[in-house]
Amino acid sequence: MAARKKTRKYGPKASQDVERAVREMKQGKLRSGRSGAKVSTRRQAIAIGLSEARKEGAKLPPAPPRKRKK
Repeated sequence: MAARKKTRKYGPKASQDVERAVREMKQGKLRSGRSGAKVSTRRQAIAIGLSEARKEGAKLPPAPPRKRKK
């Protein structure tokens, strides 16, 4: 077996953005995009953190493709 080099899938900047988003969600300060509704789930907070990290150019995998309505 060949030894594989381990590399980080998510960069440290992405981790910081997700941490910040989850912290804001716990404090009740995190709001979602266009509607401005309060974020209530951890999963949604993580998605917002990753989205912001992508916009800033942090190292992370591409977003999954969105499903289109027919």
